[in-house]
Amino acid sequence: MGAAAETNAHQMVAEFREVFQRAENEVGRVIVGHKAVVRKVLTALFCGGHVLIEGVPGLGKTLMVKTSAEALGLSFKRIQFTPDLMPSDIIGTQILTETEGRREFQFKPGPVFAHMVLGDEINRATPKTQSAVLEAMEEHQVTVFGVTYPLQPPFFVLATQNPIELEGTYPLPEAQMDRFLFKVVINSPQPDELREILNRTTTATTYQVEPIFVPGTAPDHIERLKMLVREVMVAEPVERYVIGIISACTPSGPGATPEVSQYLRFGPSPRGAQALILCAKVSALLDGRVSIGYEDVDDAIVPCLRHRLLRNFQAEAENVTTESLLEQVIKRLKRPRK
Repeated sequence: MGAAAETNAHQMVAEFREVFQRAENEVGRVIVGHKAVVRKVLTALFCGGHVLIEGVPGLGKTLMVKTSAEALGLSFKRIQFTPDLMPSDIIGTQILTETEGRREFQFKPGPVFAHMVLGDEINRATPKTQSAVLEAMEEHQVTVFGVTYPLQPPFFVLATQNPIELEGTYPLPEAQMDRFLFKVVINSPQPDELREILNRTTTATTYQVEPIFVPGTAPDHIERLKMLVREVMVAEPVERYVIGIISACTPSGPGATPEVSQYLRFGPSPRGAQALILCAKVSALLDGRVSIGYEDVDDAIVPCLRHRLLRNFQAEAENVTTESLLEQVIKRLKRPRK
């Protein structure tokens, strides 16, 4: 790498860190705590992935997503999933219009046509409706009556689900779960955080979010930074470490741990390995590096893989969680030392 190219690379890394930190700070002006969750949400955006957020009502999930869109200067739409929601309510439909004495069908876009789409309580909708977002999440397009409509990049889906209210819900299919880069769990605030929430929400003081990009330029900036993430280097030993993690989490794999073979029916797909690499690349950039390390991978293992492991009946009966299995996998793997 020449001197000019190296200087340009350092400038791009510095720009990425500045943009990411400014976005975190702007969201933090409205959202109290949940710093790790905010970082994971922004990480998924720059990886080009989607996020499934799980938490009880009232923890600020919707506000977090809306604030992130405002800070980044991206369009935002919210879809409240209900049992009677239809696919056309999400992706749009053809409507009959009359123009200059002629009748013709015109496409009316649904709320999925936005940069950041919040699917609130996605597990309340039927599988038929849930499948309506599959094509959008994977292909960044929707098809209506045989006509394909592209979604403008960046396209980012954040879905929430309530873990305690199971009546009238439909569990997400494994194929749809696998399309989420992260599954993030939001916990209740600590006493100090709850006090700050009360101070911010029960007084006359308001907190405004300032977009970090010039209006109209956000999509191009974000797409350019997403390409920078792809250019971060991965050494062969780290790549083998990622492959070893996926193999250790696969019951039929040659490197499966005893706990995995005992408690899991299926392990992660290749998307799991892709997610680990991409998230590790963002972590490296935030640390000012252009190559990933083992610690970057370790930080992504649980949020990237917890929803890709399918437990068997024994694990459910003994209350063995996927998080505990992943922690055991990490301990058993002999990671190379520097």
